[in-house]
Parts: sequence; structure tokens; C-alpha cells
Amino acid sequence: MEFTQKYGPWALITGASSGLGASYARQLAQRGLNLVLVARRDPRLQALAREIEAAHPVQTLCLAQDLLAEDAVDQLVRATEDLEIGLLVNNAGFGDKGQFLDTEAEVFRRMVRLNCEVVTLLSHAFLPPMVQRKHGGMLVLSSVAAYQPTPSMSVYGATKGYDLLFAEGLAIEMQAHGVDVMAISPGPTDTEFHQIAGGNPTFASVAKAEDVVAQSLRLLGRRISFVHGARNALLCFSTRFAPRKLLAQISAR
Repeated sequence: MEFTQKYGPWALITGASSGLGASYARQLAQRGLNLVLVARRDPRLQALAREIEAAHPVQTLCLAQDLLAEDAVDQLVRATEDLEIGLLVNNAGFGDKGQFLDTEAEVFRRMVRLNCEVVTLLSHAFLPPMVQRKHGGMLVLSSVAAYQPTPSMSVYGATKGYDLLFAEGLAIEMQAHGVDVMAISPGPTDTEFHQIAGGNPTFASVAKAEDVVAQSLRLLGRRISFVHGARNALLCFSTRFAPRKLLAQISAR
């Protein structure tokens, strides 16, 4: 089954206004999928939609939606009830760098809700039609932070650990229904993440969002989990053999 047949005709992308989300939009349009673009910043969504429609024969639907709103998932379901969503890209999320006790509790509440609860609820809402059709897919953006303790970003790392294990477990459940689920764990990437989180990337080497997206789309349906970059993959694999306390101390440094 071709990509558009298996994952089309529509893809829904959260956090689509920039970074990895915008790159997913561009590359999925190249593959012939129509796009539901979801983010808070409507002007950016509209500009991206115009760019994509000028370059590719696809349709776009822009939904300026704050995913932290109590009824956000219900609103997305209602807005797309006439569309066949064949691919869900759970990309929206954010982190915050700083000492745990120096950070407002509201920041953590929003982070856990967006990175974990919203991902879960969107999956629960959009996967059932794919199961009925016996084809479709979902991508969940995790992080290399999911593989180790992350002092100064402890809550963020924990939420990405949730995303990783949630996607890997769900991938096995969905296999029997012909639906592909994969977790993607990038390292430092050229997005707005560090600007919003407050800080600089851990390593000097920063991946291009386009490369992360391209590789993840090639591997969808072939893996349930993907760490981008050979160095990142080696580091994540090596955490299996080190004591947790040592990992935490190294990560802090």
C-alpha cells in the first residue's frame, strides 16, 4: 500500500506553526497528503498553508487552537468530523530549563497536560476510525531526554519518558489493526525549543528538523521507536548499562 493510501487522505499535525511541525507539514504535502494544521499562532499557520498550497496540489485546514483549553480535543474532533484523518502527528509540546523549586507550579501543570494528557486524549480520539479502516498511523514526538534523568529539566524528561513508553506500548496494540505507531526521539534540533525552554542545546551539533522528519517518515511502519542520529542512538543505548545515579550526575554536568 502506498504512503498516501495508507496514511491519507488527511494528516493532522499539532504544533504545526514552526520547527518539526512545519517540516512535517511540508514533507507530508510533498507525499500528497492534505493537512490539518493545528497551533495557537494563526498568522503562522495561514502563511504555512499558503506556501504549501502554492507548491503542492493538496488542501489545508488551519485550526488556531490552544491545546491546553479544557475542550481542545473535542473542538478538534468536531472541526475534522467530515475529514478522513489517516495520520496523526503528536508534535506539540514544550520544556523549561531551571531548578525545580525555582519554577512556578503552573508551568509544570501546563507541561504535563500538553506533553502527556493531550497526546493521550488526541490518540484516543483519532485512532478508532483508523482501526475501523484497518490502516493509518500516528507519530509521537519524544526526546533523547526520555532515556535518562534530566536534572534542571526533570519534569520535561519525565513527560518525554511517558511519550516514549506510551507510543511503544500502543504500537504493539495497534499492529493487529493495521495502524502504525512510532515514537521519535530527536536530540538537539534547530527548532524554537531551546529559545522557549530558556537555555542552549547540550551539544554543539544540532540536527536539522528536515532530516529528523524525513528519516521518521521513512521508518514509519518499520519501527516502533526511532532515535535520530548515530551519536544520540549510541548514548541512549549506553544508558542501559550505567547506574541511574551516575547517569543523573553526568546529565547534570
